[in-house]
Amino acid sequence: MKIYIVGIGLIGGSMGLDIKTIYPEAIIYGVDNNENHLQQALALGVIDEAATLENVSDADFVIVSVPVDVAITVLPEVLDLIGENTIVFEVGSTKAPICEAVSSHPKRRNFIATHPIAGTEFSGPSAAIKGLFQGKTNIICEVERTAFKLQEKALDLFKAIGMRIRYMEPKSHDKHIAYVSHLSHISSFMLGKTVINKEKDEQDIFDMAGSGFESTVRLAKSSPAMWTPIFKQNKVQVIETLEEYISNLTQFKDLLIKEDYNAIFEEMQSVNKIKEILNGMNVTK
Repeated sequence: MKIYIVGIGLIGGSMGLDIKTIYPEAIIYGVDNNENHLQQALALGVIDEAATLENVSDADFVIVSVPVDVAITVLPEVLDLIGENTIVFEVGSTKAPICEAVSSHPKRRNFIATHPIAGTEFSGPSAAIKGLFQGKTNIICEVERTAFKLQEKALDLFKAIGMRIRYMEPKSHDKHIAYVSHLSHISSFMLGKTVINKEKDEQDIFDMAGSGFESTVRLAKSSPAMWTPIFKQNKVQVIETLEEYISNLTQFKDLLIKEDYNAIFEEMQSVNKIKEILNGMNVTK
């Protein structure tokens, strides 16, 4: 089995580690414009050999795990080069623009659009970890446009590394992910900015920051090079979620100004049901 990972970061690298664990005979090839990433991935055992795009013609799988703006350019190039039995999948956080980019490609049948709902705030080959996808959901879009035998090939791989499969239309995916992922990252970045701007003495932040602040601002450590293109591609949906979020923040501020603490209590109590929702999600995973 020959696996080519284009973009050796958290997601692609973690997939490579899991595939190698489950299929020891697999050869993991890495393709990356960053030579340091290639050398680091080799040293860490994330990949077996360095390669170039031109080598993918004999691939069984090609995993495209680059920033979503780069994926729009790279995906058609990969499809131009692959063999008839190669399955290509891209793992980014937007799906409508990605699907549109390859919609008319002659080898569209060789592509399956995916989004593994897994990750951390870290990036690069050193962020790759085994078992990242165990019990996680993998969103698949436009599955009917992928050749059936290649669908099966991809699904077998996803299930082997522990992922649950969920099917969704690209536009629905982008709308929903704006709420549960993209807005979370913006909130974290802006909370970090607010605190940094206000607290010029960094030692005060470190001395007073508790686990609540740390967990809330954790995503602000994420890569801007990855997230800026996501916000650009999903601009319309992200703006809609921001408008709703800002409206709720403004309403909360107004309640404070009015000293309506009963309403504040009721607001927070009504949102406490998120515990039941998240517990239910954890049970089904």
